[in-house]
Amino acid sequence: MRLSRIHTAQALVPGSEVEMDARACRYLSQVLRLRAGQSIVLFNGDGRDYAAELTRCDRRGCTARIGNVLSTESQARLPIHLGIGISRGERMDFAIQKSVELGVQALTPLTTSRSVVQLTSERRDKRMEHWQGVIISACEQCGRSRLPVLHPPLSLGDWLNGQPTGLLLYHEAAHTLATVAPPEGTLNLLIGPEGGLGEDERNLAIRSGFTDVRLGPRVLRTETAPLAALAAIQVLWGDFR
Repeated sequence: MRLSRIHTAQALVPGSEVEMDARACRYLSQVLRLRAGQSIVLFNGDGRDYAAELTRCDRRGCTARIGNVLSTESQARLPIHLGIGISRGERMDFAIQKSVELGVQALTPLTTSRSVVQLTSERRDKRMEHWQGVIISACEQCGRSRLPVLHPPLSLGDWLNGQPTGLLLYHEAAHTLATVAPPEGTLNLLIGPEGGLGEDERNLAIRSGFTDVRLGPRVLRTETAPLAALAAIQVLWGDFR
């Protein structure tokens, strides 16, 4: 049986004991119903997994004793930075979750002309905390030992200023992934929100050095597009080969 993987922000030193945060404790004690003496796997983003044994696990708190190092990181060979238009709740969560599972190393939520969701300063902070939780949960499930970097939301223009080249998904593009040159270094991937990017925004991205590509003859939803694009990219140039 596969052991549960749990993220912690604490330093993990073999032989030491760590206390789980409220989220992890609730999951271990109330969802999985684990108890003291049972084994789990811990990681803190340093690229390694650690064996651990629960020394306490109940509603009042959970602690674990750290054992030996189990493995090193399973980072994707191709660094991918996903810039994605902010979409409504579950759609954005799904896109982030699957992007993490498919190996992205950085994500930037983008505000665009067709963004339905508008973030105030307070709401932005809450969304960032929520999205970080989605990333952590996805890493726990898929076996990643390093967390992808979640950048604060930016306008499309500001994001493009920091990305010299990349790929822009557009269903009427002349190019396909099979016809563009393999990336050198980090691949920047741009995907719009519900309704896609406006014509002016697509032109801005192309002038900034991006190449527009299509994924077949069908129009994909904003939450489906990252999954399809990243899977195809990993087959062509990444670690699906």
